[in-house]
Amino acid sequence: MKKLCSQVFWLNGYITNDRQPGGVAIWQPRFYVSERLRQIMKKENIVLIGMPGAGKSSIGVVLAKAIGYEFVDTDLLIQAREGCLLSEIIEKEGRERFVEIENEVNAGLDVKRCVIAPGGSVIYGIEAMKHFQEIGTIVYLKLSYEDLAKRLGNLKGRGVVLKEGQTLKDLYEERTCLYEKYADFTISEKNRGIEETLQAIRDELNM
Repeated sequence: MKKLCSQVFWLNGYITNDRQPGGVAIWQPRFYVSERLRQIMKKENIVLIGMPGAGKSSIGVVLAKAIGYEFVDTDLLIQAREGCLLSEIIEKEGRERFVEIENEVNAGLDVKRCVIAPGGSVIYGIEAMKHFQEIGTIVYLKLSYEDLAKRLGNLKGRGVVLKEGQTLKDLYEERTCLYEKYADFTISEKNRGIEETLQAIRDELNM
């Protein structure tokens, strides 16, 4: 059995009853698509998850344009609902309340044919992630800690949710397992720019 991609396989094939001139049997390859891929192909949205600085919004906008989808940045929806910046919500309401608000907004998202880019802390919201699993294909944009540290500037200004005394390294290690848990596919951004990452996503999703 030869693997063609992560979810589609070429089986041994079979001999048909039809014959070519001269009595030579015709070889027909047979393809098998996994049930997991069948379910993924039925979903109408693509959800990009990953750490702040992984490029969810930058890549999401380009991906949406390339495949004819709309683009939704749920951080902007949160700011519109609350009437202030993410960093201000965290400062006024606290970390726990921000996570609750983020979960509420993402769990209530009702869209079709969209590339969705939620905030990096969305994976703490059980209802939100369950909803995303139902409405979309979840793609984890994986960035190494070293590359992440180079990209990120002011964490507070970005609205990054940190616990008291928690470092960026702590946060990275805490979230990585959750991103991997929920992802249908993981796309490594190592040595890839936006165009290369975009193509890797399209190849994985056959789009």
